[in-house]
Amino acid sequence: METKLQILFLVGILLPLQFLKITGYLHDGAAAGIPQKINYPAINCRKHTASLTDFGGKGDSKTSNTAAFKAAIANLSKVAGDGGAQLVVPPGKWLTGAFSLTSHFTLYIHKDAVILGSEEESDYPLIDPLPSYGRGRDAPGKRFSSLISGTNLTDVVITGGNGTIDGQGAIWWKKFKGKQLQNTRGYLVEILFTNQLQISNLTFKNSPSWNLHPTYCNDVIIEHVTVLAPIDSPNTDGIDPDSCSNIRIRDSYVVSGDDCIAVKSGWDQYGIKVGLPTQHLSIKRFTCISPDSAVIALGSEMSGGIRDVRAEDITAINSQSGIRIKTAPGRGAYVKDIYVRNFYADTMKYVLWSTGAYGQHPGEGFDPTAIPQVKNINYRDFVAKNVTYVGSLSGIEGHPFTGFCISNLTATLAGPATAAAEVEDYVAAVKKKLPWNCTDVAGVTSRVVPKACVQLPEKSPVVCPFPTDVLPIDRVELKSCSVGV
Repeated sequence: METKLQILFLVGILLPLQFLKITGYLHDGAAAGIPQKINYPAINCRKHTASLTDFGGKGDSKTSNTAAFKAAIANLSKVAGDGGAQLVVPPGKWLTGAFSLTSHFTLYIHKDAVILGSEEESDYPLIDPLPSYGRGRDAPGKRFSSLISGTNLTDVVITGGNGTIDGQGAIWWKKFKGKQLQNTRGYLVEILFTNQLQISNLTFKNSPSWNLHPTYCNDVIIEHVTVLAPIDSPNTDGIDPDSCSNIRIRDSYVVSGDDCIAVKSGWDQYGIKVGLPTQHLSIKRFTCISPDSAVIALGSEMSGGIRDVRAEDITAINSQSGIRIKTAPGRGAYVKDIYVRNFYADTMKYVLWSTGAYGQHPGEGFDPTAIPQVKNINYRDFVAKNVTYVGSLSGIEGHPFTGFCISNLTATLAGPATAAAEVEDYVAAVKKKLPWNCTDVAGVTSRVVPKACVQLPEKSPVVCPFPTDVLPIDRVELKSCSVGV
């Protein structure tokens, strides 16, 4: 205990009696006697460890742990300058309302632990809209706090042994569909204005709305996550990097009622004013199921700009669209320098989709002359089967989307609806329903089957580019850390 007191006085902390009691549970990560060590990868390891039970937490699925989480994080924040701290959520079901994280901090969720989001609105304080949105996404005005949040932080890790964060969103979906909410639903995780963020090795399920929403962040790593939501749940996007730079998404799986990955950067005049693009985004080895939305969506809120997105080794199953660009007059900014390769799809309505008429706006104050630029869009090495349309690509009249390059794409159209259907009827239906539909777009194709629309003429041989450089975020190697449980 003497050593702990010396450390705490060195960082200028006064120790009331209650804090002395709490620090009895703070363990030096190098000390002997930690019962069981579990190794895990992280951007940084921590010197100190505590358990949620040390702060009165009860994992019985009924007792509220909001106060326990807040007390734990507040006290562990006091050793941020002394090697940081990790909070262990042990086996159990831990009911809680909203709580916020701190810097130089790891939230470690044991493989047999479930954090349960409270179903009470009062457990989610109302907060202001994001500056790049100007209002709540669901409704004008304020937003409910996300279950786990953080603002203006450095070096934050949310990880575990594939433990679970369950937002218990069904009650929120019901209220939203019934128009019973006056404010925008919260998310499972929303981290703002943060450098060095890692979210990994966890399952996220049943979010009231979007699941993972890093916003205005730099150096973001999201990998080995599973996101699950009923396919009819409203707006349950999987991963939404928003006005972020240097992001990597790896080895993850999403089943969603909305887009599996939605790349964003603010909404109309508010996003234009903030002016923070999402850029230098790398996505690898990603699998999605989303019957009503996109595997990877670019927009529709993209008014700060989206550029330098690299996606490869993508698997799409029973999803509405593969890659979808969503924008409209009023958005401004750009979607450019997009690269996708090695994409496999089974059962889709659209493999490729773009629209310049996605007309949702935050209010009457947007500028209809703020025309977005969409250019340098590169797709190559696609295999898709059982699809309705290969491409439905439309831009904005008078402002076409340019620089499409599509090479080595093979798609097989969906077959007859029943085994009894006549082959002649099927062939006639396929001819009537063209596999490509293009307006206000320009570019080239090479080795594309079925043949693309006339706006994308064949120009062989062409291999659409994919960057050969390595993004700095892809060079980050995680450290081997340990936690005692």
